[in-house]
Amino acid sequence: MQLIKKGAEANLYLEDFAQVLHPLGRGKVIVKHRISKHYRVPQLDSQLRESRTALEAKLFSDAKAVGVPTPIVYEIDRVSMRLVMDFIEGKQVKLILNGLNPAKRRNLCRLIGKQVARLHLAGIVHGDLTTSNMILTPQGKVFFVDFGLGEYNPSLEARGVDLHLLRRALQSTHFKVAGEAYRAVIEGYKREFGNGASEVIERVEEIEKRGRYMPKEERAWR
Repeated sequence: MQLIKKGAEANLYLEDFAQVLHPLGRGKVIVKHRISKHYRVPQLDSQLRESRTALEAKLFSDAKAVGVPTPIVYEIDRVSMRLVMDFIEGKQVKLILNGLNPAKRRNLCRLIGKQVARLHLAGIVHGDLTTSNMILTPQGKVFFVDFGLGEYNPSLEARGVDLHLLRRALQSTHFKVAGEAYRAVIEGYKREFGNGASEVIERVEEIEKRGRYMPKEERAWR
């Protein structure tokens, strides 16, 4: 298998469908293998990896059900702690956002905001909303990938943190267009979310002022 991304929680591999799932299959698949953490107690490590693998698969499915494009999950392996997913043909939004003309960039960001709102209305937070985890297909769809830090949490705080993380990602990776891009995201978010969107956006501003944001993984262990 070809390693395409090495992460803190999991590694991603690109493989032929026929090699992983069925000899008559065609195309490519992504294999996400959640790696062991040697500093954890082995039994706890196994339980955490299994639960997060299963949770991510469910989040993919539930996100798709509310109209947010996500990869198809073909296999959930609770022994090897891996997911086998559809390979999405397209480009990371991270790689193209800066180079788009303003009108196309705003339209793309409105679509992203709309899809984030759909997640939040369904009680889902992505947990790692960065343009690295969004893929624009040739058909104009934006697929959200990597729900490894996602969860079911309808709270105002969780939604605010989700959007705050996206804002920070835009500021760090797309600093020249961050303001324009974030305003378009919020525009799309408001349109889709409807009543209550203003509260979420106000919470984002509050979180920004606190200056105490920390990643979900760090919060979980404190």
